[in-house]
Amino acid sequence: MKRTQRLGIILVALVMVMGFGPIPGSNAADQIAIKLAHPNVPQHPMGEGYELFKKDLEERSGGAFKVDIYDSSKYGNFDAVVQGLQMNMLQMGSDATNNLSVFNPQLMFLDMPFIVPSYEASDLITDGPIGQRLAKSLEKNGILPLGYIEIGFRQIFSSRPIRTLEDAQGLKIRATHSKAHIAILKALGMNPTPVAWGEVYTALQQKTVDAIDIDLNLAWFNKFPEITKYVTLTRSFYSPHLVMISKKLFDSLSADQKKWVQESFAVMQEFERNKIRNNEAMILEKIKEMGGEVIELSPAERLRWVDATAKVAPMFAKEVPPELIEEMKKTVAGK
Repeated sequence: MKRTQRLGIILVALVMVMGFGPIPGSNAADQIAIKLAHPNVPQHPMGEGYELFKKDLEERSGGAFKVDIYDSSKYGNFDAVVQGLQMNMLQMGSDATNNLSVFNPQLMFLDMPFIVPSYEASDLITDGPIGQRLAKSLEKNGILPLGYIEIGFRQIFSSRPIRTLEDAQGLKIRATHSKAHIAILKALGMNPTPVAWGEVYTALQQKTVDAIDIDLNLAWFNKFPEITKYVTLTRSFYSPHLVMISKKLFDSLSADQKKWVQESFAVMQEFERNKIRNNEAMILEKIKEMGGEVIELSPAERLRWVDATAKVAPMFAKEVPPELIEEMKKTVAGK
């Protein structure tokens, strides 16, 4: 045997003896599997954010984690996601805070109209004491919150121009099943009509409904501007999602593993929020290029919409008490 061959064999043996073998956790049998479910399409900023989370966590942990993503509600509806998290059949998921209000009614807090004026304000609420306190309330249900990401502010996509409150009267508009959402639309004089999410495009196309209020990104990635000529920037309320992890899984992790998950989520959260917000100007320009019209309410007209919906929050005082509304307003004002 040649000298160089002998040296090579000796070096390999030394590496194995000294422990420089395969990266711990890189074997499939040793990996911690995370099934992660979310409701959006892969090209939506949320979908891109979760792909980044997967890549970051798998790399950060040296292969100790393996993340499988179930996008577009492929895992199931809200009930399936929550039950999956509670039983650790699903390890991570996200959903709208108003859906999670079945566990704590106060999680309807951001469904109240015209309280959150900007993304800066939404960050103060969700990342501050209010958002953290309400998220933490889910722990007793076997769900641990990692933090908030977002869908964005609601705008009206319609087949006719909505420039004033008078234009909104009688508008047949797709509504979710949220009681607060329906109450807001009725207070504005519209005719809220329940339509299943998978049927919205066809309903708009066939004029079953004349409009939908939805955030810019979700509208764009579901191609609603193709069939609605007008978008009115109402910003009636802000829609966040809460990212959750199974308590059973999280409690089983080591301190380092918990840190990796939290750090990878922080990377994803920053990316997703920035992408949602930076996309909006692009989307509005694209709508104009397609021949659509972007309508911005004047300050005086916007105040009329605020006044028209002032009765909504008192209707939900049991779920979202006045002191919570006041705390939100003070937070937004920086007090």
